[in-house]
Amino acid sequence: MIRIENFIQLKAFARQDALILSLLWIASFACVVMIPAGALGNLLALSTPFIVAWRLSKFRDQALNGIISFRRAFAYGIYIFFYASLVFALAQFAYFRFLDHGSFAQTLTDSMNLLMPMYEQNGLSKADVTQTISQMTMLTPIQWSFIFMMQNIIVGFIISLPIAAICARRLKKQNNQNF
Repeated sequence: MIRIENFIQLKAFARQDALILSLLWIASFACVVMIPAGALGNLLALSTPFIVAWRLSKFRDQALNGIISFRRAFAYGIYIFFYASLVFALAQFAYFRFLDHGSFAQTLTDSMNLLMPMYEQNGLSKADVTQTISQMTMLTPIQWSFIFMMQNIIVGFIISLPIAAICARRLKKQNNQNF
C-alpha cells in the first residue's frame, strides 16, 4: 500500500528534477533551432536517459537511504517526464508564438522537399506529401507544442521502464572497506 507521504515526496522530487530535464530540453531545442546542422542539440537530447537515471539515483540514495522499488522508480521516471514535458511545452509555445514566425515549419518543409524522391520511391505520391506539408504549415503554436508534449510523455513512459529497472534497489549497498 502506498502511503500518501511517500507519494507527495516522490512528486516533489520529481518536479525539482523535471526542471533540470526541461532546461536540458530547452537548451537542446535552442541548439537545433539556431544551428540546424549541428550535433550539439541532438547530443543534449540523447543525454536525457542518463540525466533521469542520475537524478533517480540521487533521489534513491539521498531521500530513500539507497532503497527504491521498481514501481516507485518507474513512477518517479513517469512524473519527471510528465512535468518536464509540461514546462518544455510552455517554452516551445512561447518560441512558436513570439519568436519563430514560421521558420520551423519552413525548415520542415524544406527537409521534406529534399526527401521527396525517397518518399516517392517508398510509394507515396507527390500529392500526398505536398498535402502533408501544407497541413503541417497550418499548425498553430499550441498545436506544435501539444504534439511535442505528447511525444515526450510517450517516449518518457517507454524510457522510464529500463531506467527504473537499472536504478531499482531492494537492499542498501554495503560499503566493503576493511580497516
